[in-house]
Amino acid sequence: MAHAQSSAEQTPSGQDSTTTAFLAAVGSFLLWGLVAPVYFKQLSHVGAVEVVSHRIVWTVLLVGAAVLAMRGPTAIVTAIGTWRRLGILVVTTALVTTNWTVFIWAVSHNRVVETSLGYFINPLVNVVLGVLFLRETLKPIQIAAVLIAAVGVGSMVLSSGVFPWVSISLALSFGFYALVRKKAAVDPVVGLLVETALLAPLSLGYLLWLGADGAFGHSAGGSLLLVLSGPMTAIPLVLFMIGAARLKLSTLGLLQYIGPTGSLFLGAVIYGEPFTTTHLIAFGCIWLALALYSASTVSSHRAASRAAAAE
Repeated sequence: MAHAQSSAEQTPSGQDSTTTAFLAAVGSFLLWGLVAPVYFKQLSHVGAVEVVSHRIVWTVLLVGAAVLAMRGPTAIVTAIGTWRRLGILVVTTALVTTNWTVFIWAVSHNRVVETSLGYFINPLVNVVLGVLFLRETLKPIQIAAVLIAAVGVGSMVLSSGVFPWVSISLALSFGFYALVRKKAAVDPVVGLLVETALLAPLSLGYLLWLGADGAFGHSAGGSLLLVLSGPMTAIPLVLFMIGAARLKLSTLGLLQYIGPTGSLFLGAVIYGEPFTTTHLIAFGCIWLALALYSASTVSSHRAASRAAAAE
């Protein structure tokens, strides 16, 4: 099987497919890290809950139409499957909604640098959750990486005297989201549709309750931005799926740092948010931890590939 896959990747069509997957993955992380903060920054005058409500409603309409047109209603029924799976999706709905709300609030309150730190921490949070809940084991270098990251976060708390709740909330909510979503084993796009559909009645009810006091309808530009929150949610996910289906996990893991790097650049350079010595120490520890963990992951992947080729 390994030899067959290798030969397929060497064909022109295989190379084109891999290139497309690579560009799609890069595109998804650029949208998440660079475009999303700028986009939601334009909605800073709108409350985070209202923006999230619009995001949910317009995502349901967009993704729902696409799923029904391409896969039919049976795909949705299959995704829900059992009461247990529906319960899991209720939990993931709560987690992703928390993540969206904190992120949008942070962007609108000039805390983009903190969102960047959260998504730099997230891969290491995933590692810890894997150990705690999936009985995964870590190599010594991976344990060292997690401890160094913890030192970085701890140094920020001690130096500033303020707990970085935005960063930790984003890292934990997305980490637990990935963990619980894994239990559901649902197609990402259909799963997103179910998650947003579960909250759609509440979100729509909230927007109707706001009525004229809400942001929608007061200006063409502002209303269009709210409507486009649906595509802004769905498009990066679809691009990520295209990349994940073809790229190696180690490649995808390294590419994911494009997002928080872009957000850090936006926050510190473009928006002029504070980036103090305390931030530098914390980020330095996180970057060192990620470098160690990534190197270990790439090394393990290469060793596994050599072993598979030798069989």
